[in-house]
Amino acid sequence: MTSRISFKTALFATACAVAPLAAPVPALAQSAADFYKSATVNVMIATAAGSGYDFEGRLVGRHIGKHLPGAPRVVPQNMPGAGGIRVANAIYNSLPQDGSNLGLLMNSVAMVHAIRAQGVQFDASKFQWVGSLSPAVESMGVWHTENVKTIEDAKKKTIAAAATGKGANSSYIAETMNALLGTKFKVITGYSGSPDMNTAMERGEVGARATSWASWVTSRMDWIKNGQFVVLMYAGPKPKDMPDGVPSMAELVKNPDDIQVMNLVFSGAEFGRPFAMGPGVPADRVKAMRAAFVAMTKDPELLGEAGKLKVEISPIAGESMQTLAAKLIATPAPLVARAKALVE
Repeated sequence: MTSRISFKTALFATACAVAPLAAPVPALAQSAADFYKSATVNVMIATAAGSGYDFEGRLVGRHIGKHLPGAPRVVPQNMPGAGGIRVANAIYNSLPQDGSNLGLLMNSVAMVHAIRAQGVQFDASKFQWVGSLSPAVESMGVWHTENVKTIEDAKKKTIAAAATGKGANSSYIAETMNALLGTKFKVITGYSGSPDMNTAMERGEVGARATSWASWVTSRMDWIKNGQFVVLMYAGPKPKDMPDGVPSMAELVKNPDDIQVMNLVFSGAEFGRPFAMGPGVPADRVKAMRAAFVAMTKDPELLGEAGKLKVEISPIAGESMQTLAAKLIATPAPLVARAKALVE
């Protein structure tokens, strides 16, 4: 690993102090309808203001309340820290388990539990998952001057790939492709973000980068359409605007053990930007929140706003996320260790 600036990202940094893992406090014996008539719902967002997560958290905050019984007031709040571990710990442990807190967690939450990342004080399979607006498809591609068109081409030459830091998707996507597919990306860390990495490609400092597909759609889709940036692969469900012929990681990885490693590393794609409630929230309030989330994703007002803002609405049900979390946590220890080496 080569570093342009000698620092590590805080993705797996020590989480801010929260209450120890404990049995959730029972909520008052009150129906969901009665509770939400007078409640204020807090949307606890895992990132700082201005991020993509914050953007979607506030979008949901503007629309979900009218679909809950009693149309309660909904207040988005940012709770960044420790790569999203801080808010996950809080939703699981220290915040009231009464249905008044809806967490927008980082989509790596099941993975960081599985690999026992530092600071984790939750069981991802016991969150009560509510839903996600859409999958979070990841992608990897190269600048046109590299003359690389396919994964096979990328196995034949070393290509410098820009990354913000070890543990970021811009790093672990390239590292995972090297480990599972035999590509030869040389990850260069220390870039400040997408604009910095894009500029580095334009000036020839690096020849590749990984990022979410949504980032391309909202920023530099013109590069892809005019052939300046060649997409080599994607991970997750195929987006409707993905160019024809681009393979998915699921098509490229064949070994059964490698598939499990891949599924864990890229599990965030299946979670999207996920909303969840704590393990002690009464079942009828979780049911009401899930129903409100589904209704919201069909609401013409939300769909109209999302269309203007280029936010894809292809919802993931909370129930399917519940099953996925349990499956990921059950990944065999030797394969978890392989995944851990790629993302930390």
